[in-house]
Amino acid sequence: MDVPFDIPNLRVENGPAKAHVRIGWLRSVANIYHGFAIQSFLDELAAAAGRDRVEYFLEVLGRSRQIDYRGEGTINADYNYGKPLDQYPVDSGRLRRVVEVVAERSGWAHKRSGKGHAFGFAAHRSFLSYVAAVVEVEVDDQGQVRIPRVDLAVDAGLVVHPERVQAQGQIQQSNFQDYPVPRINEAPSETHVYLVPSDALPTGVGEPISARIRITACGTGPSSSLSLGRGWG
Repeated sequence: MDVPFDIPNLRVENGPAKAHVRIGWLRSVANIYHGFAIQSFLDELAAAAGRDRVEYFLEVLGRSRQIDYRGEGTINADYNYGKPLDQYPVDSGRLRRVVEVVAERSGWAHKRSGKGHAFGFAAHRSFLSYVAAVVEVEVDDQGQVRIPRVDLAVDAGLVVHPERVQAQGQIQQSNFQDYPVPRINEAPSETHVYLVPSDALPTGVGEPISARIRITACGTGPSSSLSLGRGWG
C-alpha cells in the first residue's frame, strides 16, 4: 500500500483473498484497487469534514519529504518496484507538485458540482511516477454517463518523448463493440495532459495514468448530487 500521507499513527494490513477475475490482465494491476481504496476513503473524509478535496489532500500529505516505507515499518512489500531508493526515492514533494499543477490548469477552484454534474480528483504514485487527475462527469436522467473533460498532471522524471506520454490519456481504439469500455461518443470530449518538468530518472507513464482515471471518475459522488452508485468505494 503506497500511503504517502503524514499521519503519525498508521497501520495497514491485508490478507489473502481469492480473486474472481484474472487480475494479471488489469492494467496498473494492484494500483487499481490500492489507489481506489486509499483515494476514495480520503475523499470521504474530505466530504465528511466539509473540506475542499484538493486542499484536504495536500494538508494530509504534509510537508515535502522523502519517505522510506521500510524504515517506517513496512514489511514484505516491494513498494519501489525493485528500484534502489537512492536513485528513485519516494518523494512526496513531487506528488504535491502534480496536484498543484492539475488543480491550477483544470481550474479546480472555480468548478462547482450540481445535479447530474460533478468533478472528481485523485493523485497517486505508481511505477515510480506521480500522477494527479481531475475528471468531469455527467449522468443524465437515464443513468447514462458522459465524461466531458479529463485533466492530468504527470511527473515521470525525464520525459524523452512527451507526445507519447500525452497519448497515454487518450482513446485511440474503438473495435470492442460488445466490450464494456467507453465508446468514442462516451470518451472525454477534452483530454489535457500536463508534463511536470523533472530532472529525475525516467519512469513509467502508461499504467500510472490509466489507474488514476478510474479512481477519479468514481470519486465524483459522495459530496455532490451526482450518483454513480456505491460501487465507487
